[in-house]
Amino acid sequence: MGRHGTIAGRKASQDAKRGAMFTKYTRAIMMAAKSGGDPDYNASLKNAIERAKAINLPKDKITQAIKKGTGELEGETYEELSYEGYGPGGVAIVVDVLTDNKNRTNSAVKHIFDKSGGNLGTPGCVAYMFERKGVILIEKTDGVDEDALMEAALDAGAEDFKVEDDLFEILTTVADFHAVADALREAGYELAEADIEQVPSIVTEPKTEAELKSLTRLIDALEENDDVQKVYTNSSVDFGE
Repeated sequence: MGRHGTIAGRKASQDAKRGAMFTKYTRAIMMAAKSGGDPDYNASLKNAIERAKAINLPKDKITQAIKKGTGELEGETYEELSYEGYGPGGVAIVVDVLTDNKNRTNSAVKHIFDKSGGNLGTPGCVAYMFERKGVILIEKTDGVDEDALMEAALDAGAEDFKVEDDLFEILTTVADFHAVADALREAGYELAEADIEQVPSIVTEPKTEAELKSLTRLIDALEENDDVQKVYTNSSVDFGE
């Protein structure tokens, strides 16, 4: 199983967690809008809006989140934090959060790690195992020609092109991410997902079935927390299904 699993599995997971995802994506839009409410001049906001549209976040909620971020409407103040640690089997984990209460989030994340057999570490303890990359996923369909897609992606500035079970994965630098994504959209490709992610450069796998089950519980518990935006691991096992 690839790091991203299957398109069907990811969609099923998104459907099951849609309410929580609405909350997370609304917060992401608010944070991004603090740097400007026009997505044409704010790449982070543009990306947050695209992600929200992909899970069918209602247009009025997107507009409201932007206005809260720019200060046109009263809203909460959120802080971006990142946690690092190890899960069962020595798998490295990075947790990105947006919180309006740092103490609450600190306690919650630590409790989840401790309860699930993990260890919350200090900043930098696993960050060296990951690289920030633009990641674009396109579903394999009869209408998508692999060679044509690869050529379009590389011509637009992509770093790498990978073929998984039912999807194509395109990697870019952070700087080139929006240009590549926009070029592919303009070429008529539908992007299943497109975001800046922490891509592991060193991979570790759980050694036993028990470790895998404990690790899965840890990831699920983190993702169910409203403050948690994203969870990254350096395991190739997909936790989105």
